[in-house]
Amino acid sequence: MPTYYLAIDIGASSGRHILGWIENGKIMIEEVYRFANGMTEKNGHLCWDHESLAASVIAGMKRCKEIGKIPSYMGIDTWGVDYVLLDSEGNVIGDAIGYRDARNALAMPEVDKIVSKEELYERTGIQRLDYNTVFQLMADKMHRPETLKYADKLLMIPDYLGFVLTGIAHQEYTNATTGALVNLSTGEWDMELIEKLGYPKKLFGKLSMPCDTLGTLTDKIKAEVGYDLTVIHPASHDTGSAVLAMPTNSENAIYLSSGTWSLMGIERLTPDATIASMEKSFTHEGGVDHRFRYLTNIMGLWIIQSIKKELGGKYSFNDLCNLAMEVGDTKYRINVNDSSFLAPKSMIKAINDYCGTEDMPLGELVCCVYHSLADYYAKTIADLKSIAGRPLDALHIIGGGSKDDYLSQLTAALIDIPVYAGPTEATAIGNLLAQMLATDVFTSINDAREAVFNSFDVKKI
Repeated sequence: MPTYYLAIDIGASSGRHILGWIENGKIMIEEVYRFANGMTEKNGHLCWDHESLAASVIAGMKRCKEIGKIPSYMGIDTWGVDYVLLDSEGNVIGDAIGYRDARNALAMPEVDKIVSKEELYERTGIQRLDYNTVFQLMADKMHRPETLKYADKLLMIPDYLGFVLTGIAHQEYTNATTGALVNLSTGEWDMELIEKLGYPKKLFGKLSMPCDTLGTLTDKIKAEVGYDLTVIHPASHDTGSAVLAMPTNSENAIYLSSGTWSLMGIERLTPDATIASMEKSFTHEGGVDHRFRYLTNIMGLWIIQSIKKELGGKYSFNDLCNLAMEVGDTKYRINVNDSSFLAPKSMIKAINDYCGTEDMPLGELVCCVYHSLADYYAKTIADLKSIAGRPLDALHIIGGGSKDDYLSQLTAALIDIPVYAGPTEATAIGNLLAQMLATDVFTSINDAREAVFNSFDVKKI
């Protein structure tokens, strides 16, 4: 029997349990469980159902036993910036309020009164986004101070799920960096910044790194799933895992991790926390082996997903894409990163309002979004080339959005470097790679990426 590794990859709309193993020198994967996810309104805020997430994680682990493929190791990755607060007994305090909640924008000016945006960027290197953890904690301080008063630990979402499984509370580095509270130079929580902002210092402990071991399952979870295993930290921020699975060892590659969000950037070994970098909205999220994911966050396919949902399932993604292709092009464009598209009641109305129209035909509306995304990607690539200090010679589109040939083709037409698409399951594969690096299946990131290239389809656009 092969040694099975389990990647639990949870995004904003769904989570998957994907088993991985080595067969004839290649990485094999199999999806064994999938569950829905999303924010719901609770107590006047958009929140994650952390209890449901934990139950779904356990249900998928049980499924592995049912099909006779019991993993020896597992890792969990999710989105960034959001967290759960625990009291000294390990109980959750308050709701897990999500990054799309309106409270965060109101907290940003309060942080600015204490720490200027320039100083915050110099310290952390993180793109200024109103939902960063640094602003969410200020919202807690302003509107629910009792949660901070009684909190003993802050756990990012994957840290919390690991705690449920093992009873061990770790804080993993890559996810922590997304919140603009980790010092760019030290790679640890910036305690001077945290103290300045008046956040309880006891919430922040030593950071664990990707490939570190979290622990084994508690007796309760062992009894529930029917086996034990070792939980290993992947890059628990999903983009960190996706970037690890880039199918190239070129230092000059640009990546586009494409899904609900589009994360476009390069890997750097040294940071660039200059004003020029800040003004172009580049961030320094943590990566495996202390590499920096020098990238910018782009709203991504969230806009298309929201349109589809608003139409009540009447159209598939392919249907919407075909409608856009029939139109070909339109005079309308949107800034896909405009705050009006973060969590509107109606995405269709938000686009019409932005364009100054009242009832744009659906095909033209979707065409506008596709072309606006491609334009933003091309602009970001130009910015990267101007600031990187080295030639950039290829774009690798990875993740679920790499299946969208139309968007890839629109992007390729606007840039002067080759475009490659795949693998589509980059995040789960990167999660598996960290586990395999930790257990010496691969001896280096280069070996792991070479295995990705040899194991999965990568096509030139």
